[in-house]
Amino acid sequence: TMQINQTRVKEFILIGFSLYPDVQILLFVIFFCLYFLTILGNLTIMGLTWVDRALHTPMYIFLSSLSFSETCYTLGIIPKMLADLLAKNRTISVIGCGLQMYFFLGLGGTNCIILTVMGYDRFLAICNRLRYPLLMTHILCGELVASAWAGGFFVSLIETALIFRDFFCSPNLVKHFFCHMRAVVRLSCLDSNLTEFMVTLISVLGLLGTFLFITLTYVFILSTVLRIPSAEGKQKAFSTCVSHLTVVIIHFGFASIVYLKPEGSWGDDTLIAVPYTVITPFLGPLIFSLRNKDMKNAFRKVVGKI
Repeated sequence: TMQINQTRVKEFILIGFSLYPDVQILLFVIFFCLYFLTILGNLTIMGLTWVDRALHTPMYIFLSSLSFSETCYTLGIIPKMLADLLAKNRTISVIGCGLQMYFFLGLGGTNCIILTVMGYDRFLAICNRLRYPLLMTHILCGELVASAWAGGFFVSLIETALIFRDFFCSPNLVKHFFCHMRAVVRLSCLDSNLTEFMVTLISVLGLLGTFLFITLTYVFILSTVLRIPSAEGKQKAFSTCVSHLTVVIIHFGFASIVYLKPEGSWGDDTLIAVPYTVITPFLGPLIFSLRNKDMKNAFRKVVGKI
């Protein structure tokens, strides 16, 4: 006990990109530009959804909710990462680390659930077209979004509590650019293998569960679209799903690389996490806006009024 008390730490040092000192300035410029465009894209989607009544539909309510969640998600990680790229002192308190992890996991889980809800919305719109206005009401939209936030942060609370129930001992070096759960749990004073297995299992089950649900909805959507007699009808029905399906593949593809990668296998965890934390949030609003006629029309209206 005395030895543990002597080595107990109150703050962590985020090693992050300090292993690549020659490219830190370049990384700062690249990540800052991507972050700025990400925030701009998400704010544009939220603003257009708010001011254009034509976008006051369930599909765009969910899209706006995803944009807000993604904005919060990046706010918890990227500003600290950008500051650390220019600073020599890369410390973060244990409490600050716990809060960062809680919001990162909570918002990441919320994004997964909202993407799942968006798939369910497309399923109802295509497979139950006549009953869709009765089934997907604005009240249900609000309840589904609230459930997504509650579910994401409930799972995050469990994972964060499991990791921070023990004290942490020296060395206090976190081999990452933020408080990633796998990097932090290994610094526990006690045996961390069981805790690491539990939190990884929870994350993997969450990812697989939501991805399998989305896959199931698209199986039904595809079977319905294939029964449409005209080629134009098929194209019109499936065109509303292309952007969502593209973001789902990118989101879950990068997430699976981070969480399903075996321990000690190929790649630096810091570099592998960049696509999931920086590139995916940047691509989301870009894909949803560029491939969406309603969004482009709403943008033209706003520009025309200005």
